[in-house]
Amino acid sequence: MAKKNLSEMSFLDHLEELRWLLVRSTIAIIVMACVVYSFSDYIFDTIIFGPTNANFITYRFFCDASHYLGFADSICITELPFIIQNTSMEGQVNVFVWTCITAGFILAFPFILWELWKFISPALYDKEKKNAKLFIFSASILFFLGVLFGYFVIVPMSINFVATFKISAVVKNEFNLDSYIGMIKTSVIASGLFFELPILIYFLTKLGLVTPNFLRTYRKYAVVIVLIIAAIVTPPDVVSQITVAIPMLLIYEASIFISVFVVKKEKKNEQLSN
Repeated sequence: MAKKNLSEMSFLDHLEELRWLLVRSTIAIIVMACVVYSFSDYIFDTIIFGPTNANFITYRFFCDASHYLGFADSICITELPFIIQNTSMEGQVNVFVWTCITAGFILAFPFILWELWKFISPALYDKEKKNAKLFIFSASILFFLGVLFGYFVIVPMSINFVATFKISAVVKNEFNLDSYIGMIKTSVIASGLFFELPILIYFLTKLGLVTPNFLRTYRKYAVVIVLIIAAIVTPPDVVSQITVAIPMLLIYEASIFISVFVVKKEKKNEQLSN
């Protein structure tokens, strides 16, 4: 379909562009899901169920950190007392399919960003259109960093917490497969999207919907929210909570810096135009 000038495009034209964006993105996700299918044994045995092993890299890191900080074995994990079970006939089939699709979405994310950029680019200035590669690269890196943070930090800390939390010795932990996979998918995708905050703030500032003063004013609330999230997903020890909270707070501070940069650049452009 030939590109039209934004001013010449009708509402239906925009809907048509959006439809093709969704179609191409869906195809990309399916293709990546098929790639994931080819490595499904490794993905499930090593990646998906890796955090259920007490020898997982994150648990070893925290144990080494506890020794280094003089806490002895206080945050070392020697066992994770739970099992994962499937309780429905189609449970493993559904989990397999949706895990492949989720992994396909993660791998196809740069392409989806490119499609999104093409959709919004007619509304941008020529100078802004030249930043397409930088936008795709930066947003993709942030997303993948968020996914890694979710997988290596949020997921193992969450698993450790729910596996060791007990209201009584009588109760045994037998987690449903859907619940376990759902927790991993939610943690990884949510973390990846949260790391997109600087990109979101950039565009919101360009549109005049967010200002540096607004972000600074609500910084204290952001800190409280981050600390609450860290307290929920981690065991009740300071090291784990700080490990989760610091990257999230740095992302927020980076968003403030980006907002300041955009405002200064806008003012400079206004002065030059006058």
